[in-house]
Amino acid sequence: MTGVPGQHSSQPSTARQSPTEHEPEDDLRVLFGESVAVFASLAGPAHMLETANPAFFAAIGGTERTRTGIPLGQLMPELVEQGFISLLDRVYRTGSAYTGRDSRVLLGEGQTVREAFFDFTYEPRLDTGGNTMGVRVIGVEVTQVRHAQRLTAEHRVLLEQIARQAPLPEVLEGMARAIEELAPEQVLVSVLLADTDGRHLRHGAAPSLPDFYNRAIDGIATGEGVGSCGTAAHRRQRVIVSDIATDPFWDDFRDLAVKAGVAACWSTPILARDGSLLGTFAMYHRTPRAPQKTDLALARVFADTAALAIERHQAEQARKAAEAREKAARDDLAFLLKASTAFSADLDAAQTLQHLADSCTPQLASLCAVDIVKGGRVRRLATAAPTHRQHELLAAHIPVYEAADDAVARVLASGMSEVARRTPTGCGPWRELGVTGYLCVPLMDRGTAFGAVTLLSTGAHTFDGHTVALTEELARRAALAARNARQYTHRVTLARDLQAGLLLPDLPAVPGADVATYYHPAGEGLEIGGDFYDVFPLDDGRWAFMLGDVCGRGAIAATTTALVRHTARAVAPLLPGPDAVVHAINRALIKRPASHGTGFVTLVYGQLTPTDHGLDIDLVRAGHTHPIHLDTHRTAHTVEAPGSLLGITADPEVSVHHLHLHAHESLLLYTDGITEARDSTGRQFGDDRLITALSSSPRQRAAHEAIDALTQAVRTFTGGHDIDDDQAVLVLTAT
Repeated sequence: MTGVPGQHSSQPSTARQSPTEHEPEDDLRVLFGESVAVFASLAGPAHMLETANPAFFAAIGGTERTRTGIPLGQLMPELVEQGFISLLDRVYRTGSAYTGRDSRVLLGEGQTVREAFFDFTYEPRLDTGGNTMGVRVIGVEVTQVRHAQRLTAEHRVLLEQIARQAPLPEVLEGMARAIEELAPEQVLVSVLLADTDGRHLRHGAAPSLPDFYNRAIDGIATGEGVGSCGTAAHRRQRVIVSDIATDPFWDDFRDLAVKAGVAACWSTPILARDGSLLGTFAMYHRTPRAPQKTDLALARVFADTAALAIERHQAEQARKAAEAREKAARDDLAFLLKASTAFSADLDAAQTLQHLADSCTPQLASLCAVDIVKGGRVRRLATAAPTHRQHELLAAHIPVYEAADDAVARVLASGMSEVARRTPTGCGPWRELGVTGYLCVPLMDRGTAFGAVTLLSTGAHTFDGHTVALTEELARRAALAARNARQYTHRVTLARDLQAGLLLPDLPAVPGADVATYYHPAGEGLEIGGDFYDVFPLDDGRWAFMLGDVCGRGAIAATTTALVRHTARAVAPLLPGPDAVVHAINRALIKRPASHGTGFVTLVYGQLTPTDHGLDIDLVRAGHTHPIHLDTHRTAHTVEAPGSLLGITADPEVSVHHLHLHAHESLLLYTDGITEARDSTGRQFGDDRLITALSSSPRQRAAHEAIDALTQAVRTFTGGHDIDDDQAVLVLTAT
């Protein structure tokens, strides 16, 4: 039948011994083993064992079988049922040899039986006469090689799973089951995974250990004397406990081990390439047992495999986490950009804060309210809610500014955010709204809280640190946008008020004349324009009129405009004619403080006297656009009146031009914003188009109709585009 090669033995390791590190090639050599020949000589038809080498007796199992002089079937009765004695009978009877390859043999009986594989040959022993006198058995045990090959195949499958990034639990469980199924003796495999700090071990895979045992050791600390695994993880070295019942490392877990039915545990740390702890690889046994060289090699090989799987898993998890963080950052940025665009869409502070409330729901919370401090009181300016009823409840609730138990009041006082997993303190419709938590963030303006945005959660929703940070950034942007909107509103109001103060609120009724004006500032009204006009009475029935343009815009231009108008009104009743008034205005401009501006002024100033046949007009043109005379046929003529700019020299050259307007004739004054208006290609409206627009109007028009004809022509030319300069027109029509 068979012989069996001798098994390699090693000294059992104790719990306090750490084996020397091995190269992977050494482990594979141990796993595949070395071929050892077995030999036995049998005599007679009973197959009496005459002699055998030590390897034969080692292979068949133990010292009690180290005997000769008895039939092989009696020494190894298990061979009878397996047919190996019959093969010996056939070789003895026929004299023909028999060879078996990779033959499976069960050696021993009862609990000591083991599975083995052999390549063997039965050869007949012949005497000098050629008669068969016995059988010679020669063989090599291939059990270890066979098992190692199967383990290698399973190992290759595991590596393929790792390469295709199979889930870590699937890889670890597959590894544990492969070892348990292929190991020569019963073994229970466990893999524990280390926390990121390396201080605790978590359940990874243990398919054959009881669930209660896995739950009990899940989360055990790493440390000296904490079982086999906790100690191995702490030492970063293998720990062998051959008998749990007597080893002090298991004092705290001995009852648990007895209940689980394990008596030995060999634990190998799973280490990353940088030496950090990844987990432990443990092999449990039902009976006290010390490891052989093959056991230690097996543990090292699969601990390295587990390390590869865990590191690959951690790298994949880190990649996914990085991608998730990147996506979250992109989403946050897109959210903030969208909200910021909404904040700046309307230059209105109240609308900006309503956009803030709308942006917060439902992405950050179910409900949102925005409160501001105005006139020493808190006012609810904006709300957002999913239903109309919730919106009404939220809008009706107003926090108490000075109440110590009100979250909004506290945030306004401290300028610090407040978050809680409960309803806000103070009275409110919290029960009706189903509020379970709140986040209150201040709206700051130059270090002072002028309002607060309150997010209210419902159900199981809670505010985490990410939501708090995002809300604070959103509130910062909204507060800045609201501040800019308020400043814009204040500037527009100031500019309009100041502009209105520089223009006539109502035109006076001039005897014998129909007076009409037009004024259109450039841009959005943030700055005061430089164009101005005025009509005011003089003594002895005369009237003064003017239209001019100040170089520049804003407060300085307004200062110059006021200087020109008020100087004219002050000196005109005292001086003999328009030229004297213009010289007085020029002197005022020359002597003005530098802080009040240094720009020049263009001006048309005149005085009119009503007569029975129309209007007598004396005017001075100081560097301004030429006045236009519309005769009774509505033909437009340029009034040629020479004159230089004001505010440049002490004695400007100006002259008085006399003009008589008959009934229904008009004098039209305008600023260069009319003629310099541009179309989409950049062309200017120009003087020729102005003359054409006025000349093509119907005869005997009222003053305002001449203005309508001109402004309509300008709008048609520009195509409705924004103008670059102020536009002003003054028309005097004799009645």
